[in-house]
Amino acid sequence: MKMRVWGLVTLLSALTLMGCKNEEVTVASFNLSFDRGSFEQLVDEMKTSRKKQTALVNAYVSDKDGMSDEDRERAEKIIQIRNVAAIIQTSRPDILMMGEFNNDGNGIELKALKSFQKNYLSHGQSPNSIDGGDKLKPIKYPFKETYATNTGLNSGLDLDNNGEAGQLPGDAWGFGFYHGQYAFALMSKFDIDKKRTRTFQTFKWKNLQNAENPRVVNCNDPNNPIPEGLACGDAWYSDQEWQRMRLSSKNHVDVPIKISTPFGEEVVHLLLSHPTPPVFDTVTENNKLRNRDEIQFWIDYIDNADFIYDDKGKVGGLSKKAHFVVMGDLNADPLEGDGFQDTIGALLSHPRVNHDATEGDLTPTSSGALEANNTGQYPERVTSTFGLRVDHVIPSAGLNVIESGVYWPATGEKGRLLMNDERVGQYGDGKDISSDHRLVWNVVELY
Repeated sequence: MKMRVWGLVTLLSALTLMGCKNEEVTVASFNLSFDRGSFEQLVDEMKTSRKKQTALVNAYVSDKDGMSDEDRERAEKIIQIRNVAAIIQTSRPDILMMGEFNNDGNGIELKALKSFQKNYLSHGQSPNSIDGGDKLKPIKYPFKETYATNTGLNSGLDLDNNGEAGQLPGDAWGFGFYHGQYAFALMSKFDIDKKRTRTFQTFKWKNLQNAENPRVVNCNDPNNPIPEGLACGDAWYSDQEWQRMRLSSKNHVDVPIKISTPFGEEVVHLLLSHPTPPVFDTVTENNKLRNRDEIQFWIDYIDNADFIYDDKGKVGGLSKKAHFVVMGDLNADPLEGDGFQDTIGALLSHPRVNHDATEGDLTPTSSGALEANNTGQYPERVTSTFGLRVDHVIPSAGLNVIESGVYWPATGEKGRLLMNDERVGQYGDGKDISSDHRLVWNVVELY
């Protein structure tokens, strides 16, 4: 035994002398706000050549009021995409989960992703919004994937209880006006293990332990009358609907990423999701409960719960030895907001999670969040223009986090115009200029 230990120490010492060091990987989550009226619209914008982009932006800068409504709107979308690309080029994540990147609904067509790479990320963008100049270094992601989504996928049922079955968006398995709206995607400099990727799009809400059919709890609100056929205290979904109702408003996906290090190949499981926001409820707490349980799913998954099954029928959760990162706009703040704070709090404080990066000194922060006069106990941790910490990168305890942050420059800092530029759109911030969410990142060390 002593010989083996001595041999390992000798090997590690030799590797250190040879210049080998631990592998550092930047992992980021960013809700891009690329929601569009159709997937085809997003594809068209992504396919716009650099020459046509520049012509549109130049015309916008020169005389936006003189442009046709169609050209002005298109120019503003191009500016948004270019600014988002500039944020990515500034932060330079090795692995990037992108929320609200619409797809074809089934996660098969990659033309929008490929065109985003070709026409935006592969060209140096400016940190100065429409002022231009100061080109950033292009960034390339050889591996790209997008995933099937429940948003806009018609259930054929009357899930919103308006008396009409099969109407979008309310009767989709996840809220959406078309299949593929609000989907999410992944870009990576490391190989994505497609064969071992697990999806949970069809996992039934009822199969989550302690799940409950939402009930009518707002009973005397003249602005939100109880639907016909229901009464105070009734279950929102019929028995037939509850048996079929899916948990994921979009999808839950476990993506193994293979990373080569000086000491061999390591696998990190990216746990991707974008739970429904816990708002827009009328007479029930439907969205609030679903958001809670979509987050609870990951708690059970990293606990290797035996009641979990994926879309191929494989049972069980994550191995207790596995490295993982829970990533996405979880639409939940542990201290503020309308959601169930205990559940997101339980995930952030889970024994298998790196607490330095979720509750400690390495929790992602920004100077821009502080300047935005956000309230609460930790205003510097806010990740959205609506004042909540809803975007998360949650690494497992076995991953050593050495740096973290939220990309949100304050006034006077480089890149501020990517967040606030009153010359663009109606308000000059949020989705007008880039996104109403901020890119959140961790640098993790593999050893």
